[in-house]
Amino acid sequence: MNSAFVQVLTAIAMVLTIVVPMTYYFKGEHNKNRYKKSLAANVSGFFGLLLIATVVSFAGATTASAATEAGAGLATGLGYIGAALVTGLSGIGSGIAVASSASAALGAISEDGSIFGKSMIFVAMAEGIALYGLIISFMILGKL
Repeated sequence: MNSAFVQVLTAIAMVLTIVVPMTYYFKGEHNKNRYKKSLAANVSGFFGLLLIATVVSFAGATTASAATEAGAGLATGLGYIGAALVTGLSGIGSGIAVASSASAALGAISEDGSIFGKSMIFVAMAEGIALYGLIISFMILGKL
């Protein structure tokens, strides 16, 4: 069968599992027993059809080449996620390192102004290491 036809038929059946029990309840006398019957029919019909539609959609035949292409696509996608994770964590780590060294340098400068040059060298070294980590992560990303 045509996939679009099956999808339309499933959507119509889903709507009918809601409409038919509601019309059953509203056409007759409104009491608790009739409400429970219509609700049970609604729930069992809707979720039963949902289960059947799920099984039918997963039962579609796939070819070996389609499975291979899907596996290659998954590997590429996971590679990009890994590269993004490395780059993001590298950025967070470098931010923490530079913030710590910069605050330590500021504290050292406030106690002794003559060590301004040395403290700026340490801050620049921390920034250089952070930049080096980002460059490495971008190189990993470029190899994907």
